[in-house]
Parts: sequence; structure tokens; C-alpha cells
Amino acid sequence: MHRHEGHDACRSGTRDMLARAEAVCRERGLQFTPLRREVLEAVVAVGKVQGAYDIAERLSAPGKRVAPVSVYRALDFLMEQGLVHRIASRNAFIPCAHDHAPGAGVIFLICRSCGVVDEASSEEVEGGLGRTLKRAGFTPSHSILEVEGDCGACRDRDQAP
Repeated sequence: MHRHEGHDACRSGTRDMLARAEAVCRERGLQFTPLRREVLEAVVAVGKVQGAYDIAERLSAPGKRVAPVSVYRALDFLMEQGLVHRIASRNAFIPCAHDHAPGAGVIFLICRSCGVVDEASSEEVEGGLGRTLKRAGFTPSHSILEVEGDCGACRDRDQAP
């Protein structure tokens, strides 16, 4: 299993994420609009999962309200480009600085105590899932697995005398 020890520890800083986003968009002939940039900055800056409404609130200012639907559109674009992930069980988003292969399975390890999201991948899990899907005659468009539990830090803290 490949693990990123704490998604926050693995991801790049805001400047690096923005540079990567600009490069991805340039290579793919896509526009990295000001709103898309602001949404990505907001996702990276907080360093933990957050919902579209939280992001919209963060981007809004007196006299300038950002609509959640606009944030959702920007997030959809950023997900399509592999720059953010959606944590479905939380309907929230986190940045991703990893270059995942198209169709690569991602396993999110979500700590129910502190809320940290760790990202992992496993050839064994992907292989088993692939065999199961093949037997079922099912063709996935993408595969994301979320596992909720306690991270090592919280488990150690709770077990400390």
C-alpha cells in the first residue's frame, strides 16, 4: 500500500499548487479563470476538508457574494483536472498535489476524531476490486474508496496512560 503520511504533509504549498494548475491548464488548452484560481487557493489554504458553501463564504466579501453554484462549477473543473478530490461522505473537498494515473484508485483514510484525511493507493485493493467488477460485468468511470476510523496520532493519544 502506498500512503501519503497525512494529506496535509504531502501536498504542496499554495504557490506550487497554483503553478501546477496553471501548467495543467496550459498543457490541456484550458482556461484557469480567476474564480477557479480563487477556489483552488481557498481549498489549499485551509488545509482540511471543506464544503462548497464554506468555500463560497470564504471567498465572499462585503459587496461581493460568491454563489455556491459557481464554486461547485469551479470545483468540478478542478476535480476533472486532478487538482482537488471530493470526499463524498463529507460532501467536501481537499487539494491534491499527486499526479494520479487516469483511472487510478484512491483510498481516503478519514479520521473520525481529528478530521485529517490521508490518501493511499493499493495495487492489491485495486486488483481485487478489478476482478470483482469484471465478474459483475461492471465498467467503472473512476474508483474512490473512503475508510473512516482513527488515525495513528489519535489512536496513540487515546491509548496513552
